[in-house]
Amino acid sequence: MATAAIHNPTATHHDEHHDHAHHHETFLTKYVFSQDHKMIAKQFLITGIVMGVIAMILSILFRIQLAYPDQSFPLFEVLLGKFAPEGRLDPNFYLSLVTIHGTIMVFFVLTAGLSGTFSNLLIPLQLGARDMASPFMNMLSYWFFFTASVIMLSTFFIESGPAGAGWTIYPPLSAVAKSMPGSGLGMTLWLVSMTLFVASSLIGGINYISTVLNMRTKGMDLWKMPLTIWSFFLTAIVGLLSFPVLVAAVVLLIFDRSFGTSFYLSDIYVAGQALPNEGGSPILWQHLFWFLGHPEVYIVLMPALGITSEVIATNARKPIFGYHAMVYSLIGITVLSFIVWGHHMFVTGMNPFLGGVFMITTLIIAVPSAVKTFNYLATLWKGNIRFTPAMLFAIGLVSFFISGGLTGIFLGNAALDINLHDTYFVVAHFHLVMGSAAIFGMLSGIYHWFPKMFGRLMNAKLGYLHFWLTFISAYLVFFPMHFMGLDGVPRRYYSFTEFESMNEWLSVNVFVTWSAILGAVAQVAFLWNFFYSIFFGEKSTQNPWESTTLEWTTPVERIHGNWPGEIPTIYRWPYDYSKPGHSTDFIPQTTPLSETMSSNMPHDFEGNEEAERIQEEWNAKNVNNTEEVK
Repeated sequence: MATAAIHNPTATHHDEHHDHAHHHETFLTKYVFSQDHKMIAKQFLITGIVMGVIAMILSILFRIQLAYPDQSFPLFEVLLGKFAPEGRLDPNFYLSLVTIHGTIMVFFVLTAGLSGTFSNLLIPLQLGARDMASPFMNMLSYWFFFTASVIMLSTFFIESGPAGAGWTIYPPLSAVAKSMPGSGLGMTLWLVSMTLFVASSLIGGINYISTVLNMRTKGMDLWKMPLTIWSFFLTAIVGLLSFPVLVAAVVLLIFDRSFGTSFYLSDIYVAGQALPNEGGSPILWQHLFWFLGHPEVYIVLMPALGITSEVIATNARKPIFGYHAMVYSLIGITVLSFIVWGHHMFVTGMNPFLGGVFMITTLIIAVPSAVKTFNYLATLWKGNIRFTPAMLFAIGLVSFFISGGLTGIFLGNAALDINLHDTYFVVAHFHLVMGSAAIFGMLSGIYHWFPKMFGRLMNAKLGYLHFWLTFISAYLVFFPMHFMGLDGVPRRYYSFTEFESMNEWLSVNVFVTWSAILGAVAQVAFLWNFFYSIFFGEKSTQNPWESTTLEWTTPVERIHGNWPGEIPTIYRWPYDYSKPGHSTDFIPQTTPLSETMSSNMPHDFEGNEEAERIQEEWNAKNVNNTEEVK
């Protein structure tokens, strides 16, 4: 690892004299239209939490339908009106619930809520910048996201209801407005909302990349960046390259819906009448959608993996194992994520040779993923582990990443995927490896950096309760689904009682639904803990977890500009925990090597002959003194 010399840091750009502390802030500029990255991070977080709660409620509603398909619940009619006549969910509304649940969770919670929160919070703080490269664009990014969220939720209040073609909105359901109620205005608003969402993601991503490349403090070269920053940086690159493809696909879809073009339509009959569209193919949509859709998995996962690296190293009190391997595995995932989309389309009549190519690339991406898993386990091995709530959620992520990742091998194999496609096996797989793992990464980050965001600590006992109930319920919900999928039970069906062969799974659906309700109840503990602790939690010290990274050198009280004076200089990598010969079990990145002569390692001076010479002289003198004492 290349390191800075003793008192000889690499000079990089930062604005030493740009202190914002003197800026006068009104209520609007501080809390609403704030350009402070820390406040924008909180806005992303709280909006993401609200959207997550809504998505969770939607999932409970359709889970109740799956568990009790022939029963009516008068309360449904009271709450949902025409969407639940006689206390039973309308089948079209059921599909809308599934669609909006998936859309909100994938894009609004796990993409914006996770990446938007922690990229905004940590990139300037861990790199030593006073703010993002463009605070104004950062603010715009949040408000595009907020507007997209409002438009998406507004579809519940229109006559035809929300979009109902699944979160992948495959044509022709999404392209022919009269296909079903969820194909009408609700679908149009879905497209508008997603266009704004993508604009938010692109603006944010450009800002993150610019900040990482241009605004690192003195000494913060690329190999001294925490793994969180690497993951946010590479995630932004993936988003920047893949989201525009979705926008292009959406524009073509709007043309098909509104202007009579036929990009995705051909030979469609509605109520016995042929539509005029010819020459298009819905498969084109699948190619364009999954070119974004599969990188999206890593847009969701990589920030969670970066957060986990940070939390595990801090709470295991050990250097992260294989730092360089972790970075290269993230880069590997970034590159490979663009050439695996075809494995979602094995059943579309794809040429077997092409299917084989996608199968190989899909299985290859398991290699860098396995590297990360191995590194987590090696870091935990023989660590002096502190089981904080953040640490438990990080370990929970590793568990889901392993169990969900193993089932991905089945789906990446073309021959097996044809049998498992669109069954509950797929639902179980991606909810474990993408949904649960990413949510646990997000929760781990919230518990870990809550003191940095709000200056207070969350209640640990409520955190433990939250973790165990959520962890157990997640496995109770998704583990049985693997067996349902192996038995051929398809997803998105409104009622299984119509099929004799699937009736045997009704009791399992009841069990899964009550497990999901248990998981939802567990989130009440979290919500109470989160909002109560913002105002009444125990006040935090500056560095409550005894971490090494730069964000813990800022004052507890929020100031615009992050540091009151000059930004600290970086001298070492971010994982100097439990270093032999040192009096404490952590050494902050801002501690010069000249202050830790008794614990410096040869690799600390890699590429720096002057620092190595000074250390050797100190070692020789120290050894001589020791011999004299003897």
